[in-house]
Amino acid sequence: MTRIIALFAGLLMLAACTQTEKGAVAGGALGGGIAAVSGASAGGIAAATAGGAIVGALIGRSTERRGYCRYRGADGRIYEARCN
Repeated sequence: MTRIIALFAGLLMLAACTQTEKGAVAGGALGGGIAAVSGASAGGIAAATAGGAIVGALIGRSTERRGYCRYRGADGRIYEARCN
């Protein structure tokens, strides 16, 4: 039951708003998952999760365009334009 709750919590976190947030979630999950599978201690898992989140956030941040915002048009499509 705990694994199912953790799975759903992880899926909800993937619905983050920005690429930075999505990258941090994915990196943290990947880092923690690899550490857990490899048999690391709890401290090692925590460190790998934190490190993965930092690296993922940096990678996600690099894909964002500064000075641009995302908008949803009347037709429902999402587009990027200069921030107001």
